[in-house]
Amino acid sequence: MRYSNYIGIVAGLLMIFAATFNWIYIPSKSAYVTGFGSDVVTIFGKPVLMNIIMLVLTTAFFLIPKLWAKRANPFVGAINFAWALRNLFLLSTCRNGECPQTTAWLYIYFGASLVVLVMTVLPDMKVVEKK
Repeated sequence: MRYSNYIGIVAGLLMIFAATFNWIYIPSKSAYVTGFGSDVVTIFGKPVLMNIIMLVLTTAFFLIPKLWAKRANPFVGAINFAWALRNLFLLSTCRNGECPQTTAWLYIYFGASLVVLVMTVLPDMKVVEKK
């Protein structure tokens, strides 16, 4: 795909943008949790930090026009997607009989990670034939 690198980079930026908004609301503690943590609830930590590290690598691999970078990018994209899936399950799961109220930003974040993964397996590689 011709624009897969740029679509992947934009989806990665959308992931970071979605992490700045509220992902869940916990009614019993009156706490909002974003991708960068919460002031009240500290059991979640900062779930998006691993994604930022993986997105830096993925963006570098998108921009490097070498074959090894295009082959390594799906591996890094899969780790990024797995971490986003982990965050989705961790934050939206009910605990002790109380279910958090999820917002659309958590699902936008997860959908953007899926787009990044798909774009890593669709690189625009020019094949040079040897004669």
